[in-house]
Amino acid sequence: MTTPPFNLADYIMSLPIILLTLFALGILLIDLVTPKRWKWMNAVTALVGIAFSTGAIVFRSQKALRLSGGSGLLAYSNSMLIDRYALYFWYLFLAAAAISILLSVRYLEIEQENHGEYYALILFSVVGMMCMAAGLDVVLIFIGLELMAISTYVLVGFLRTNRRSNEAALKYLLLGAFSSGIFAYGLSLLYGLTGQTNLIGIAQGLQQRMASGNGHPGPIMVIALLTTATGLLFKIAAVPFHQWAPDAYEGAPTSIAGFMSVAVKAAAWAMLLRIVLIGLGPLRSVYVPLFIFVSIASMTAANLAALTQSNMKRLLAYSSIAHVGYMLLGLVAGTTTQVSVDGIRGILMYLLVYTFMNLGAFGVIASLRQRNVIGDELDDIAGLYYRAPTESVLMLLFLLSLAGIPPLAGFYGKYFIFLSLIETGHYALASLAVIYAVFGLYYYMKIANYIFMREAIDKTRLPLSWGMRAGLGIAAFATVFIGIYPEPFIRTVNWSLGLAQSALVAGLTH
Repeated sequence: MTTPPFNLADYIMSLPIILLTLFALGILLIDLVTPKRWKWMNAVTALVGIAFSTGAIVFRSQKALRLSGGSGLLAYSNSMLIDRYALYFWYLFLAAAAISILLSVRYLEIEQENHGEYYALILFSVVGMMCMAAGLDVVLIFIGLELMAISTYVLVGFLRTNRRSNEAALKYLLLGAFSSGIFAYGLSLLYGLTGQTNLIGIAQGLQQRMASGNGHPGPIMVIALLTTATGLLFKIAAVPFHQWAPDAYEGAPTSIAGFMSVAVKAAAWAMLLRIVLIGLGPLRSVYVPLFIFVSIASMTAANLAALTQSNMKRLLAYSSIAHVGYMLLGLVAGTTTQVSVDGIRGILMYLLVYTFMNLGAFGVIASLRQRNVIGDELDDIAGLYYRAPTESVLMLLFLLSLAGIPPLAGFYGKYFIFLSLIETGHYALASLAVIYAVFGLYYYMKIANYIFMREAIDKTRLPLSWGMRAGLGIAAFATVFIGIYPEPFIRTVNWSLGLAQSALVAGLTH
């Protein structure tokens, strides 16, 4: 049986991906003839590409999905599923990329590394993320993963004259390649067990094998699950596969560290949820205890490590790992029963609010970079309020949101996770998560203490570029607006999952 050729509908459904690819290639070509004083045009071109891709989602993908009844459209021989879930993540990736580009313009000028390939690599990484979120075939998912990963490896080491950046990129490359190999091995075992690379076919094959084995998974199934889960947990930086994150965040350009902490992590979650909920659904009895252990380990190790950090990028890296622990609890709640979706709703809401507040925090750190000051140590921000009062207030805003203090957006991320745990009877896990949230408040306020309570040695006002102003303004506005008026965003999350609001959520939003 021959595979049917791709048709025009396939290309129309993937138009947002195609447009980003064309703009990325265009930036590489245009950069060759762009004089140094006009290098900022590369950022403008990347933003235009993101705008075109967003327009394609709104006027093509979303419209076609609406005409089909909203159930999802298959493309490229059933290897890609364009549904509300995929579109939700596509919007998230594009928003994170746009803010990261705004934060990068002045930063790259100061680092004297303002090259067009930087923005092209960001767009290429988003192309990989889109394939990961929409992939229904493990081959497409893996190709998207590697495109995103290779682009990110280069971006981490983009400061070519910086030894710390080169070291971080090398560590990230070696560990990332190792985890990808383990992940590919797990996928190959699943293919060997089921004869399928499509996630739905894998689930059906696993179900049949379990039915023939009295409902219990065989040892090869368990090995396939563990190796696949190892690759997935590495990509979301969960303990004990988190070692790359602090070094990569510290050495990477600050704007890229922020991009990695939200967009790369959201893409990894999009892939993880697709594979776990669809492909590995029959192995629920095995992976739920595994995720409980990993979530507790992530919250414990990351929160304790964050308490002792003096570098803000490393501190936020460990904070990011702790947030992964909270989201894994949502996955535990969401997979307790076959029909439970509250935990999955909580994860998507968490990723939405985390995008803005964490990018904002890294943006403030990036704004501190001067010719002779790196700006990412706690001592560098001592008395920052006297030098940059606006950035100081914004940083406090982002830190309070990361800690989950209402009425900021971060509160709703934790609220829905805790709500899902309580609704599914995981009272001990909910209590533990609340305790660790208090740890988070302590080390976030340690940063605020340096900013507002320490005396500044140098009180020279720090300049703020237009791009930095725009990026920080968007992040701050979203952090406050989502916290004050969450209803449309909760509805968007429910839309992405095809859900009606529960009574508790409906009561919250009215």
